[in-house]
Amino acid sequence: MGIPVSQAWTVATYVLKQKLTGRKKYPLVLMLEPLFRCNLACAGCGKIQYPAHILKAELSPEECFKAVDECGTPMVSIPGGEPLLHPQMPEIVAGLVARKKYVYMCTNALLLKEKLHLFKPSKYLSFSVHVDGQREHHDFSVCREGGHDIAMEGVRAAVAAGFRVTTNTTLFDGADPNSVRAHFDELTAAGVESMMVSPGYTYDKAPDQNHFLGKARSRRMFRAILSNRKKAWQFNTHPLFSEFLMGKRNFECTPWGMPTFSIFGWQKPCYLLQDGYADTFKELMETVEWQNYGAKSGNPKCSNCMVHSGHEASAVDYNFSSVKGFIETASKYMFPNLYEDQDAMKLLNEWPKPQHLPLVQINASVTSKIEELQSVSGD
Repeated sequence: MGIPVSQAWTVATYVLKQKLTGRKKYPLVLMLEPLFRCNLACAGCGKIQYPAHILKAELSPEECFKAVDECGTPMVSIPGGEPLLHPQMPEIVAGLVARKKYVYMCTNALLLKEKLHLFKPSKYLSFSVHVDGQREHHDFSVCREGGHDIAMEGVRAAVAAGFRVTTNTTLFDGADPNSVRAHFDELTAAGVESMMVSPGYTYDKAPDQNHFLGKARSRRMFRAILSNRKKAWQFNTHPLFSEFLMGKRNFECTPWGMPTFSIFGWQKPCYLLQDGYADTFKELMETVEWQNYGAKSGNPKCSNCMVHSGHEASAVDYNFSSVKGFIETASKYMFPNLYEDQDAMKLLNEWPKPQHLPLVQINASVTSKIEELQSVSGD
C-alpha cells in the first residue's frame, strides 16, 4: 500500500461522512499555492510566466491556515512555484501538521537538502519531490543540467533523516516507457514511500505547447508503463485512477475535487484552468457552473485532460458510491494487481527509442527566464 494506514483511514472516514450527509460536491485535497516564483524555468510549466510583481507575492501563514480551515479537507498539497523559496514555509507546514492535515509539500528538491533542518519528521508531512524521469529526461524537462542529481540527493537525504518522501513524475510526448520503468526502479532503490505519475496537461502559459499528450497516446503509454509491474513499486495514486490512465476505466472529471487557493484567491474552476477567482470557498462552490467543465461538457479546454487533480477524485468518489466500488477498490489494495499483459509487454519491447529530446532544449529564452526568476527570488 502506497500510503500509511492512518492516512487511508482518515480519508475514508472523511469521504464517508460526506456521503452520509448527502453532500455531492466535496473537496478531497486542497491545492495550496503560497507563491508562484521558482528556481527553475521548466518549458512545460505555466506557473512562472507571471510578471515580476506577481512572482514576488506570497501568502502569509495566516492566509494559508484560513483557507485550509475554510475548505476542511484532510489533505493539503503545497505546489508552486517552489515552496522552499517561501521564507515562512516551515511555519506554514508546522501549522498544518498541528491541525493534523496530511501535507504533501511539493518541491523540485534543489533546496531540500540544505533546508531539511527547518522541518520535523511527522506522519502528517511528506516531501513530494518532482522527478520527471531518468537523468537525461529530467534535466531537459526542467531545463537544467544536473537537476536530476541534485533532486535525488535531496530524496536520499530526506529519507535518511526519517521524513516521508514521495515523488511526482509528469510525462510528456516523447517519453520512453522503458526509461520510465527504470526510473521507478531508481526511486524504489532510493527508499521513497510511493510514486505518482501523471500525463502533462496543456497550460496556456507554458512556453512549449508541442509535447503535451492527448488521450489516446496517454492510454497507450500508460498501458506500457503500468502493466507487468514489479511488486516493489508503490504508487501514491488510487488504483482505479491508474486503470483510468491505462484505458481500463472511464471517469469523468470532478473539477471541485481538488480546489486551488493562491495569492489571487480561490481559482475557478480547478487547479489547471483559470476562469476567474472567488473570495471564499463557499463562493467558489456556489458560483462556478460546474456543468461547463470536464470532457463530457464538450469544453475544448478539457478535451484531452487526464490528470490526477480532476480524475483521481472521481476514482475516490466511485470507491465510496456503491458496494461494488468499495469491493473493487478494497480488492486492489488487499491483492495488488500487477496487470500481467503480454500485449503490453510486446508494446513495451517495440516502443521506438526517442530520436529527439522530450522537451525543448535550454535556449536563450529559457535562460533569460531563469535569470529573471533568480533576480526576483534573490538567489
